[in-house]
Amino acid sequence: MPDPVLQVTDLVKRFGDFAAVNGVSFEIGKGQILGLLGANGAGKTTVINMMLGLITPSEGRIQVFGKDLAAHRIEILRRMNFCSTYTQLPGNLLVSQNLKVFGLLYRVPDLERRIDEVLELLEISHLKKRVSGHLSAGESTRLNLCKALLNRPELLLLDEPTASLDPDIADKVRKAVKRVREEDGATMLYTSHNMRDVEEVCDQVIFMHKGKILHFGTPAEIVAHFQEKSLEDVFIRVARGGDLETAKLVD
Repeated sequence: MPDPVLQVTDLVKRFGDFAAVNGVSFEIGKGQILGLLGANGAGKTTVINMMLGLITPSEGRIQVFGKDLAAHRIEILRRMNFCSTYTQLPGNLLVSQNLKVFGLLYRVPDLERRIDEVLELLEISHLKKRVSGHLSAGESTRLNLCKALLNRPELLLLDEPTASLDPDIADKVRKAVKRVREEDGATMLYTSHNMRDVEEVCDQVIFMHKGKILHFGTPAEIVAHFQEKSLEDVFIRVARGGDLETAKLVD
């Protein structure tokens, strides 16, 4: 594996007596895209929130760029970014104004040119002077991704970036994500319920179940391990539980 950009070691997060994340460990090498999969409630969002420093781990350690997140959070977050379908930018600002605000926060050089670049990459240049609150769900999703790409992040956390998109636009987003990886060498953690996303974009996949890692490997290795026909079949099997209670969990 290339030098790790993100290292997660024995991560635990408890809410009272409930362990939402229970002993999770993994790492992502520079320029790799790792898929984080699991049914609702598997612990994916909790993992991401800990990586953003929004909640504090009960146990374990997160290192980014070789530094401890708890001790160097601001320095690390300047080199990262985050995009989620489920977050909205201020709806009373123009698209260009929203991007300018975040560009200034990240101290993006030559900001106007960079705004034009990301809008063109996501094919929404024509929305530059539109009020953000008047955008469709798919347009808002692409605006969020533009925001996440402004500072050329070395580590990018993508939470279901194609969830509200039609197949054509979702395909364009996948191509944009792969282009960013190829051109900028960005490392990514990618969550999705769209198995086509995962198969096309992710180098490796972690399947989570009830706060633990159930299995890890390439999409093809995951399918072979569970002896299913497709990654979607594996996901359905994991989501429904089935015989997973007796399956051997990955340490």
